[in-house]
Amino acid sequence: MYSFDKGPILVTGASGGIGGATVRQLCALGADVIANGRNEEALADLAKNTGCRTLPFDLTSEDSVREALEGLDLYGVVNCGGWGGEIATPMETDIEVFDKVMRINARGSLLVTKYASRQMVAGGRGGVFVNVSSQASLVGLKGHICYGSSKAALDNITRVSALELGEHGIRVNGVNPTVVMTPMSAWYWGRPDVEKPFLETMPLGRWATEEEIAAPIVFLLSDAASMISGVSLPIDGGFTAV
Repeated sequence: MYSFDKGPILVTGASGGIGGATVRQLCALGADVIANGRNEEALADLAKNTGCRTLPFDLTSEDSVREALEGLDLYGVVNCGGWGGEIATPMETDIEVFDKVMRINARGSLLVTKYASRQMVAGGRGGVFVNVSSQASLVGLKGHICYGSSKAALDNITRVSALELGEHGIRVNGVNPTVVMTPMSAWYWGRPDVEKPFLETMPLGRWATEEEIAAPIVFLLSDAASMISGVSLPIDGGFTAV
């Protein structure tokens, strides 16, 4: 059984599927969780059902992130806030969409890391970050020029942050999930011409569940992973191993 008694854990993107599942698993293990997300109604329901606290701030605004996190006692952070953007080739991509995806997925996670790590260093008891990336950062996926680029940037933020923050006892890791088949993703990944060849390539041959992504995140936050830092862990049914 994992123990989460060293301090609060912030989860961004908690109004989404993976973020919400992470909050639920952490709260079930007795963690003090602070949830952030865009959907206020979903956050309110999550708080009601789990007992987590909520903290509104805008990932795209440095002032908003700084004001929310300055002086906040944190031990853990899950950077799960993100946006999928578009499905487009490099020839067709909308650069405004590219900029927005980068601003949320990479820049937003870096802003949270910037201000949360300052609090951890000042607290002097270490800490841990888990950045939620994607299999799209590890391999080339058609149509994913924006999303894959943003998550590749996030992977580098993970590596460099692990290098810079390790001397303060702060671990930084990432997870790289495959698709979780939600209504939001089904419009593309549920298409027979996309789903069938993809799953035929994946050794496990099925999509992941939200809980299957959340569980390794919880592990990386725990002391069971106390010697793991700087990794990007695929949770992809073996897809990127092929």
